[in-house]
Amino acid sequence: MRHDHARLAAFGAVSVLSLTLGATSAFAGAFGLREQSAVGQGSSFAGAAAGAAGLGSMFWNPATMTNFPGYQIEAGIAGIVPHTTMKTTAGSNPVFSGASTGDIGQDAFVPSSYGSAQILPDLWVGVGVNAPFGLSTKPDASWTPRTVYGSTTEVFSTGITPTIAYRINDRLSIGAGVQILYFKATYWSTGSAGPIAGKNVGIQGDSWGWGGTVGATWKPMAGTELGIGFRSAVQQDLEGVYRTVGDTPINMRIVLPEQLTVGLRQRINEQWDVLAGVEWTNWSRLNVPRFTSAATGAKLGDVPLGYKDGWYFPLGAEYRFNRDLTLRAGLAYEMSPIDTSSRSTRLPDNDRLWASAGGSYKWNEQLSFDVGYTHIFVRDTKLRLDAGNPVYDYSTANPKRALYGEVDGSVDILSVGLRYRFDTPARAALPQSAPRAVK
Repeated sequence: MRHDHARLAAFGAVSVLSLTLGATSAFAGAFGLREQSAVGQGSSFAGAAAGAAGLGSMFWNPATMTNFPGYQIEAGIAGIVPHTTMKTTAGSNPVFSGASTGDIGQDAFVPSSYGSAQILPDLWVGVGVNAPFGLSTKPDASWTPRTVYGSTTEVFSTGITPTIAYRINDRLSIGAGVQILYFKATYWSTGSAGPIAGKNVGIQGDSWGWGGTVGATWKPMAGTELGIGFRSAVQQDLEGVYRTVGDTPINMRIVLPEQLTVGLRQRINEQWDVLAGVEWTNWSRLNVPRFTSAATGAKLGDVPLGYKDGWYFPLGAEYRFNRDLTLRAGLAYEMSPIDTSSRSTRLPDNDRLWASAGGSYKWNEQLSFDVGYTHIFVRDTKLRLDAGNPVYDYSTANPKRALYGEVDGSVDILSVGLRYRFDTPARAALPQSAPRAVK
């Protein structure tokens, strides 16, 4: 009984740690965060839906919990260092000419934690605590377009996902969970004249929402695992303020996108595994959220996003150097949901190439340490804010507010984590996770 209490206390401590650190937001593809596992980071998250991201694989596919017997926890944190600058080019309104944003990307820490318990030979329960969405960008105070096209932009989230998984037989497992997600968004510009000069103007709001997650894994033969996982859309009915000269209470509905992930883990020999995957995110459902007066329901404005769907294609490998050390590497190509027709100064995203490396060291049969590093090469990016972009400012006071520019960007990510199994594997009464031979 004391052991059970210790396990529950450990799960609780890991969850509280993640909720505390989750207040930090980050810059990622659109404003989704993929940095949910130090194990997966080292292979660019290839095969994550097939269990290749450690216990953190349950973020993408809850059925992968059945790969981890006994009582286990995993906790990690990713340090994200984006480098993004924008420089105004010819054709822009003269008042913007020569302007440079400086580095708009804000460094951040993104935590994640997981706990799982095999309560019956074929039944697992668990919980994940994550920050699945985040964004923080801010240009230099000297950048003149910040009064028109935005200054501080922040998205913060933290979520809890209780899950359950069942092993139907040695080949097939299924899982499901409930997403409970807190979401906050800030969309400031800088006032240019009168009583709002130099002050933050714009919108800010927050809310709670919920959704689901389901998945399955299939092992058609020894050494092969296929996984598919689905995270549903989450509707957020934000309550907040529209700040101009004063604060007006507002409501705004945002439907955060669903995501479908497929993964493969293929054993080549006793030392090598090949990992692959594909991920689709329905960013196009965001479109142009509008905000309304909380008192009258009248439309006060909108947030022109105009995103399209996002795609991610990772490929990686694992190498078991010896019984204690595993090395991994991966490449991935990410198709951004943002293109020139919808790109803004707040999030000048583009397609990108991921290059990752990492490893895991087993300290003993119960404790392991993980590390993963990624450098993201962002494709050369053009900024075009004119009548063809929904962000373009059509102000009647100054209708010629065109802004053209070039964006230079890259991202460095370092993730570290640990995994701990509370029951001693050599003495575990419950079955091990390795698939039994199929007759």
